Amino acid sequence: MKQIKNILQLGAGLLPAIFPLQVSAVEGEEVKENRPNILFILSDDHTAQAWGIYGGILADYVKNENIRRLAAEGCVLENCFCTNSISVPSRAAIMTGAYSHRNGVYTLNDALDPEADNIAKQMQQGGYQTALIGKWHLKTQPMGFDYFSVFHDQGEYVDPVFKTAEGWVDDHKGRSGKKEKGFSTDLVTDKTIQWIRERDKDKPFMMCCHFKATHEPWDFPERMKQLYDDIEFPEPDNLMEFGREASGRTFDGQKLETLAANWETASKDPQKWWCKYPELPFSTQGMEKEAARKKIYQKLIRDYLRCGATIDDNIGRLLRFLDEDGLAENTIVVYVSDQGYFLGEHGMFDKRMMYEEPLRMPFVIRYPKEIPASTRNHDIILNVDFAALLADYAGVNVPENSQGRSFRNNLKGQPPVDWRQTMYYRYWTHHGIRPAHMGIRNHRYKLMFLYADRLNATGSEKTPGTPSWEFYDLMTDPKENHNLYGTPGYEEVIDEMKREMVRQRRELGDTDQETPRMKEIMDKYYW
Repeated sequence: MKQIKNILQLGAGLLPAIFPLQVSAVEGEEVKENRPNILFILSDDHTAQAWGIYGGILADYVKNENIRRLAAEGCVLENCFCTNSISVPSRAAIMTGAYSHRNGVYTLNDALDPEADNIAKQMQQGGYQTALIGKWHLKTQPMGFDYFSVFHDQGEYVDPVFKTAEGWVDDHKGRSGKKEKGFSTDLVTDKTIQWIRERDKDKPFMMCCHFKATHEPWDFPERMKQLYDDIEFPEPDNLMEFGREASGRTFDGQKLETLAANWETASKDPQKWWCKYPELPFSTQGMEKEAARKKIYQKLIRDYLRCGATIDDNIGRLLRFLDEDGLAENTIVVYVSDQGYFLGEHGMFDKRMMYEEPLRMPFVIRYPKEIPASTRNHDIILNVDFAALLADYAGVNVPENSQGRSFRNNLKGQPPVDWRQTMYYRYWTHHGIRPAHMGIRNHRYKLMFLYADRLNATGSEKTPGTPSWEFYDLMTDPKENHNLYGTPGYEEVIDEMKREMVRQRRELGDTDQETPRMKEIMDKYYW
């Protein structure tokens, strides 16, 4: 581990010039404002198991001194959840404050309507200057930003293409932009710091700093290549879950063996694969299935944690910049992932399902003027709440279709008496291994209805599956190893949760009025 610490000290270099503190100035009339600046850092798939501050088997291996610093100086959310665990819909929910059925972004194939209201537009109208750097992924041109420089589509880790308003072409209509030399996480940080330096000092700002990491293929820069050499990582207890029998799970999921097949295909001809995996070639040919799965897991974690270490490096650069430029005291810093991820749990990788690993959004926020340091909040917070929170701090309106609530008082330890005790989730895309499903979760129980039909969702398989139910007692089974649906003793709880899911769907407006097929499914399988 001493070798690891020496490597980590290299880091990414700070940009050379640091400007002195500028005093926040006048907005509109002659009244001086002191509204906070906002630095909203968003990563992709950087799951709670790999943050270190949430515990778990990888906690002692994660390079996270800057995430730990944010946690020590701010508040960590223990129960922050995604309403649709896939990148494009989650990002749309963050921007609009609305669930997928209201913002119109249901699946990876959908695009955000440029006319839709969002938090950036409201910030602009309220006197903030706004910028977006890095991964956008919503296909259409970002709206509400004074400046943006975003990746084409997913973006590449090495020498990525950045797109600006000049010559913009929507991602699903073609390519545009300019390639820039370097590693994506470092470049996004460079651009973020440069824009904040060059901003109009007379206005508060909202900077959205969006990393591609830690999305597949989990690449990392040269300085991280020796990190974790000769380290064998501990394994989740359910890594060797090869089938559904023991757990009673009703779907197959995305197995680690699929990842191994991708690596092996890319090893033979990297140009024919959609991304460039690091540390190839790779093969498990001739190995017993348990040994092969262990090998796949070790490579996944090594690549993933190196990729995540690069995020932590760059969060450190951003925090040091805020310190040195005199901005730290009046800048809200948020670091959050757009969803969680399976890291070998249940023998899986990827996200999408309503299990705890993909559902949970690790989230830390620092605002020295208001949020008590070293606190942890256990209220149920959703990605649709983020826009309302930022609007509250900035003193601007929420987006017009927002369905979330500000959790500003929650962060001060004063939650409203009517704060939600349950959350509603829906994943719309249907594939046989990962059926379309909806669910509800409270502080103890989770109920999932896998309706297994594409309905009108884009990017789905045409063949429906047989609907099924899963139910978990998270107090006695936090790893969701035993589906208790149909188990004696839980009938009343399950019945009430079914009724609550119907109530939530009605209150949120997720009625499926345009898909009569759903009524048929509900009539036959729900009750």
